Amino acid sequence: MPENRNTTLDRSCFEILRAFFPNREILSCEPFGNGHINDTYRIRTGGTGEENAFVLQRINRKVFTNPPALMENVCAVTSWIAGKIAAEGGDVRREVLTFLPAADGRFFYRDPEGEYWRVSLLIEGADCFETAQNEDIFYQSALAFGRFQRQLADFPAKNLCEVIPGFHNTPVRCQAFEASVKRDAAGRAGAVSEEIRFLTERKALSGRLMQALAEGTLPLRVTHNDTKLNNVMIDRATRKALCVLDLDTVMPGLSATDFGDAIRFGASTAAEDEPDLSKVHFDRHLYDVYRDGFIEGCGGALTAKELAMLPDGAMVITYEQALRFLADYLDGDVYYKTSRPGQNLDRARTQIRLLQEMEASLKNGEE
Repeated sequence: MPENRNTTLDRSCFEILRAFFPNREILSCEPFGNGHINDTYRIRTGGTGEENAFVLQRINRKVFTNPPALMENVCAVTSWIAGKIAAEGGDVRREVLTFLPAADGRFFYRDPEGEYWRVSLLIEGADCFETAQNEDIFYQSALAFGRFQRQLADFPAKNLCEVIPGFHNTPVRCQAFEASVKRDAAGRAGAVSEEIRFLTERKALSGRLMQALAEGTLPLRVTHNDTKLNNVMIDRATRKALCVLDLDTVMPGLSATDFGDAIRFGASTAAEDEPDLSKVHFDRHLYDVYRDGFIEGCGGALTAKELAMLPDGAMVITYEQALRFLADYLDGDVYYKTSRPGQNLDRARTQIRLLQEMEASLKNGEE
């Protein structure tokens, strides 16, 4: 298999590619995308008289400790969605991620150093956006994640592995926050007493969704758990949503948390770490845009109770993220990467500001 001298991948990566493409020429290999978790490369190959494009990724074992179970989740979900798309006459090649098996038949390759790699088809003629250039792009992302819920509404969610246990178990996150306050490892609690008080006073909010799940009023769903705009591919020609990306955190959960995380990030007027709180607001119009697109995409798959608790999802997930940011600040910035002092505190404060305005606008969950 000839190797391109200009490639950014070293010889060991060509050995990895050989596990997926034993009979193809590798024409190019280059870094791809803006992801912060996995190492990602765009691969172009020859063979069978045509050039083909693929995505090669190394799964980050520090974040995802059980890559085989993760890939079992991903392949089960993508296969299910592909079946739905085919039945509806859609384009399976572009509307869902397609993963390639390695020579041993598994959908990943484990290299001699114990690292896990996977390959998927590259979806050509489409883009991902870090920010919404206009509200229609935001609406399209809502359609995509709503459609994801519809396509998986009858998938047995309990069959999926919980790749990050308790990821959106907000009561557990609240307990971890309280432990961080008590521990005060970095000696910062005294300077953020107002923020601690605000979050402590809203402890009851932490159990709102989990209690509804325990009572059976909210059903367990397949959830994406990273419903940011940049995880949706938008067709370059039509500007319509094509495909949901980054399925590593797919696991059992609640539809309200997927909705809520998209709102927390997308309906804010400022960056997540904006130090000037006068710039941070909850944009109710963008909330309405996303809600309408999400419900349309769901196509009637959600129950009346799920629809009624979408505003709760926005508030609970914003509260949860504030807990996590402030806890990390109190612990000495040991989890989230920071590029400047006080960044995690700024992140926590933006979430608090958003939650304050959500409470006023969404009337504690009743629109």
